[in-house]
Amino acid sequence: MLECGRGSRPAAEALQGSGMVQIDPAFLATSHALVSLPLCEARLQDDARFPWIVLIPRVAEAVEIEDLSADQRVLLLSEIVAAGRAVRGVGAALGRPVTKLNVGQLGNITRQLHVHIVGRREDDPCWSRPVWGHGVAGAYEAEALETAMRAAITALRG
Repeated sequence: MLECGRGSRPAAEALQGSGMVQIDPAFLATSHALVSLPLCEARLQDDARFPWIVLIPRVAEAVEIEDLSADQRVLLLSEIVAAGRAVRGVGAALGRPVTKLNVGQLGNITRQLHVHIVGRREDDPCWSRPVWGHGVAGAYEAEALETAMRAAITALRG
């Protein structure tokens, strides 16, 4: 797990391990586990305002996309596309079809490499601004969470 105050990227040799990679507690507190993809853990962000999946590569100490090998970067892009389909599936299942996908890899607060795939609509509460820092996240109600997770998992496994 990476610390927020860490100032430099890890050495290349630190990225080669195949041991277990811990998910930063910030993700565990704000998202729900969906599936393990070949490279990433896929998680549903617990913000019912948006269909939103976070992909977290299982690569020790990775902070930036450049910390991945060339093969891992290709796999990440493939998993981003799959997560986009899943986000669209979540939106459709909840009766709020996605009209635009936002994909972002920021990491300014949580340094562990992760990619956000967010479904947007012109009537969403933050349109056309970024979702970060606008409004307050609203947790899914139980039935909607079950529907969203089922749709996402079905799409990611398909």
